[in-house]
Amino acid sequence: MSDNPTDAFKQALADTARTLAGEPELEISYTADPSGVSGQKMRLPAISRRLPAKEVALARGQADALSLRIRHHNATTHFHRMPQGDAAREVYEALETTRCEMLGARAMPGVARNLDAALTERAAKANWGTIKSAEDASMATACALALRKATTGKALPKSAQSLLDLFGDQFSEQAGQSVEALLDSLGDQDEFAKRAWQLIDDMGLGEELGPSPEEMENEDAPDDEAAQENDPESSDEGDTQQGEEPDDSPAEMSDEDQSSEQSTAESTAVVSEDDDAEEADSDEQMRRDGDPPPYIPPNIPDSDASPDYRVFNRDHDEEIKAEDLCEPEELTRLRAFLDQQVAPLKGAVSRLANRLQRRLLAQQNRSWEFDREEGMLDAGRLARVIANPTMPLSFKVEKDTEFRDTIVTILLDNSGSMRGRPITIAAVSADVLARTLERCRVKTEILGFTTKAWKGGEARQKWINDGRPQKPGRLNDLRHIIYKGADAPWRRVRANLGLMLREGLLKENIDGEALEWAYKRLLTRPEQRRILMVISDGAPVDDSTLSANPSHYLEKHLRDVIHMVESQKRVQLVAIGIGHDVTRYYRRAVTITDAEQLGGAITDQLADLFDTKMDTPKGRKRAA
Repeated sequence: MSDNPTDAFKQALADTARTLAGEPELEISYTADPSGVSGQKMRLPAISRRLPAKEVALARGQADALSLRIRHHNATTHFHRMPQGDAAREVYEALETTRCEMLGARAMPGVARNLDAALTERAAKANWGTIKSAEDASMATACALALRKATTGKALPKSAQSLLDLFGDQFSEQAGQSVEALLDSLGDQDEFAKRAWQLIDDMGLGEELGPSPEEMENEDAPDDEAAQENDPESSDEGDTQQGEEPDDSPAEMSDEDQSSEQSTAESTAVVSEDDDAEEADSDEQMRRDGDPPPYIPPNIPDSDASPDYRVFNRDHDEEIKAEDLCEPEELTRLRAFLDQQVAPLKGAVSRLANRLQRRLLAQQNRSWEFDREEGMLDAGRLARVIANPTMPLSFKVEKDTEFRDTIVTILLDNSGSMRGRPITIAAVSADVLARTLERCRVKTEILGFTTKAWKGGEARQKWINDGRPQKPGRLNDLRHIIYKGADAPWRRVRANLGLMLREGLLKENIDGEALEWAYKRLLTRPEQRRILMVISDGAPVDDSTLSANPSHYLEKHLRDVIHMVESQKRVQLVAIGIGHDVTRYYRRAVTITDAEQLGGAITDQLADLFDTKMDTPKGRKRAA
């Protein structure tokens, strides 16, 4: 029998959580990390040996909240109506979390008490009672509190009520009615999501919702209807194009044709038109995805940066889109897990996004030239004319600030050492950066690199079969992943970043070839300014390659590629190392000791790169 008095409590709490979640295989751990759920693992706050009442109440409340989320939440349904804007998405997430909790609170009084205790502790830690302005408060939290109060009918903790009162004017009008409407649909997630959109609109965030799922499904309907009105007999071809499947079956055409016989020439013309349309659709899809054509190296050199770098076999290397590595349903589920894990960071994430957006937009805003002889009357200088009528009127002229067309590529290390907190922070930072830059009309590409196997794959097996020749070069199969193409809209590929949380994806890292791959992709882009940001937590490592080559083989190649990129000056290169000193590789780099500093480091580095003053000798000296 254990001497630790907390063991019995932890066991009872874990059994309760599994029962409440309906997941008998759920694993429970007690850590200092933020509470959350990842796959079949739940993290709860650590509990000291004396079992203080506050810690016990907090652990119970967190366990009940997370268990209810698992039981009542459907990730696919939730993602189906996910708003586009950050603020709207935060309200949407907060309402869904509260819905799951209130379903348990209404049915079980004990659960309701635990959730109240967790809310009280959360309010105390966040100092809600000290917030005096709605601008400093979280609208998402206020909406969740309003729904909670309407559901239970009980008074909120004093600090929580003070935060809700900051939004009293909005909830006393239309938004209050929308909250009441949510109560009738707590048990129907899809209907609840529809009504949540109405509340978000009433709170003044309607512009961030984006098109509804129904509108997106019917985007092409007017064009199809118009085509059918112009040519009623072409409905078959329209259906084929909409499904993006070529019509190779003459029998199917004859079954659908009910009006008259067609000549062979007419049939040939129709098929030709269909093929042209399908080819155009395919070209359009490629343009939307924004993936430049794959780079084909000239002749033999395995690397343009290092003539002595060798690749033993490329046959099994892979350049693949994230959505092709995973089923859509699993991507949606993984993205939901990612959202859950970064929920505690949402406040900091929003501040970083707003900060970067202000820095970028400040450079794109127009400026004024004053004291001109003609132009727009400068009202700010009329006072001096009134004081001295002999003074001439002053005019101002608006001018555009130069802001070069820009693309940013984020290259993420997907090695096994990034597993856990670092890869989660890297994924959410890339998420925030892509959305922020898209608002500022800056193209963004997100890439990842790893290998297909541990300690060598098909390439190593071929090397063994060939008699293990000396100095074979790289002996593993690369996997280069495209999470987001430069021209792909963020809302279409948002779920892709969830792939980083997939078990078994993160393996070994060959940084040199990944950097050269991302660099060559950038060179095919038409933008004037190209920025490549590398996020890694260590030097290149592949056991299979290093066991058959010199120990510095991969590191030397990485240095050669960095030297090539920095010396050619066609791309601005910056690196961020997580717990690893990358300044010994990259001329422009920063090292952070904690993964949670990543968002701030990205913002600072990009803001400096976008600063036009950095192009001056003084600016470059300051950066160095």
